[in-house]
Amino acid sequence: MQLANLPTPPESVPINMLVKVKGTPLENNDDVEPFDFIRTIAVARIMMPTSHVRLSAGREQMSEQTQAMCFMAGANSIFYGCKLLITPNPKEDKDLILFRKLSLNPQQTETEAGDNQQQMRLAQQVLEADTEQFYNAAV
Repeated sequence: MQLANLPTPPESVPINMLVKVKGTPLENNDDVEPFDFIRTIAVARIMMPTSHVRLSAGREQMSEQTQAMCFMAGANSIFYGCKLLITPNPKEDKDLILFRKLSLNPQQTETEAGDNQQQMRLAQQVLEADTEQFYNAAV
């Protein structure tokens, strides 16, 4: 409700399926029922019609059918690539196969670099002291 009531709707609304990670407070929680998750997507779409409703963490554990229902309920974006913060994403080919089955056409976007190149670039910048984007707070 809070996101939907912002003066300007959010550009992106990532919605995560619970991923149980050992050692975290939610590791022993019950699984989220797929239909409850799908309803969450539908409510987000109704309340934020101009936002990108993104399927985020947990897609690796979702069946193709659950993901398909999420798209039909209003999800119109995914996080694509190797890994989110701590959880893996489905392989890119797996996503493309699902998109073909559902007749979904991914929006083409341009990036400066792929995931691995970007990660190497960021690691190098962190190692170099004081750049425009980073500074070494330990010095």
